[in-house]
Amino acid sequence: MTPCPVPPTNLTYTTGSPLAGCRSKEFALSLLLGNHDSFSFMTVRRNFFALFLSVVFAALALWAQTQPVELKLPLSTPFHFVAYGDTRFTDPNDTEASNAPVRGALVEAIAGTDPAFISIGGDIVYNGYDVADWKTWDAETAVWRQRNIPIYPALGNHDLHGDQKIALANYFERFPELKDSRYYSVRAANTLMLILDSSLEEGSGRQGEWLASKLDNIPPDVDFVFIVLHHPPYTSSSDNKQYGGGHSARPSEQALAKMLAERQPRTRARFVVFAGHVHNYERHEHNGITYFVTGGGGAHAYPIERAPGDLFPDKHVNYHYLLVEVNRGTVTITMNRLELNNGKATWTKPDSTTIAVPSLAAAKATASN
Repeated sequence: MTPCPVPPTNLTYTTGSPLAGCRSKEFALSLLLGNHDSFSFMTVRRNFFALFLSVVFAALALWAQTQPVELKLPLSTPFHFVAYGDTRFTDPNDTEASNAPVRGALVEAIAGTDPAFISIGGDIVYNGYDVADWKTWDAETAVWRQRNIPIYPALGNHDLHGDQKIALANYFERFPELKDSRYYSVRAANTLMLILDSSLEEGSGRQGEWLASKLDNIPPDVDFVFIVLHHPPYTSSSDNKQYGGGHSARPSEQALAKMLAERQPRTRARFVVFAGHVHNYERHEHNGITYFVTGGGGAHAYPIERAPGDLFPDKHVNYHYLLVEVNRGTVTITMNRLELNNGKATWTKPDSTTIAVPSLAAAKATASN
C-alpha cells in the first residue's frame, strides 16, 4: 500500500483523490484535529488531551449544576434560630385559608428574637402559582429582610400548587441562594441542617442517595443534625380528621424514620426532625430521635387527637413557633404559643425539651453494641 502523504495546506479532497481512502490513523487524526501543516504524533496527542480535558471539565460543570447547594453560616455557639411552618401567606381577607392577624403577630415576634436564621417547613404560601400570595409574603415578612435574617425554607404541597414550573419560579425568585435546589444543606457551627423536599421520595432516587451520603459522612464536629421537611414521619393526627383536621403519616416519611433509626445508634450526632403539614404542635421520641410537628404558623389551625406516645397531650389549637437554642453539646427547643384575643396577644411556653449529645466514649460503646 502506498504510504499516506503529508497533507498539503488548504487542499480540498475529492472522492477520487488518493488521499480520500487513506487508512492512516495519524492522518485521520490530523484531519480531525485540524493540524494540516506540520502534523506529528505529539501534536495529535496534545490536541487530543486538550479535547479530553475540555470534555471532563464540561461534565464536572454540569454535575456541579445538578448538585444540591451546600450553604454555610459563619456562626459559633451559642446561637439560636426559629423553626416553624404552615404560614400560608395569602390575601388577609381569606380567613378560611389562614389567620392573617396571627400570621403577622408570629412574624413580628420571631423578628424580635433576633434569630441567626429562620427555618420554615413548607406551605409558605397558600397557592404556589399565585403571584399575589407571594407578594403578600414579600410585604408581611419585610421586617426579616430589613434585619438581614437568613431564611431556609422547605417546599410544602401548597408551595407547588398549580403549574409547578410557575410555582417553583415564584419560590426560587424569593430564595435565589438555593440555586434551584429543591433539597439542600446548611452548615452552622456545630450543626448540620438537611432540608428535604417531601414531594419527592426522601429515601430513594437522587434525593435519597444524597441524604444517605450526608448521614453517612457527618463531620466529627457536628453535634446535631436537623432534618427539615413538610410531611411528618410521626403524627398523632390522622386522615380521619376527628376534630376537623389532620393527616396520617405517609409511607415515604415512615421509611425516612426507619432510615434515621438505623443510623442513629452508630452516630454520635443527635438527629432532630422538624416537620409540619399538621396545623398544630406535637413532640414525639422514637429510637433516640426527637420529632417535632410545628405547623402552627398561621394556616387555619385545629385541635387533634393525641396518640399515647405524643409528649404534648394537649387538645387545643396551638399557633406557635419553636425557639431552638444551640450550645456545645446541647440544644434546647421551646414552643412559644400564641393566643390572640380581640387583638391582644398572650404568649406562653407550654413545652420545652433539652437534647444532649452523648459523650464520645458513650457513643462508641453504643455503636459497638
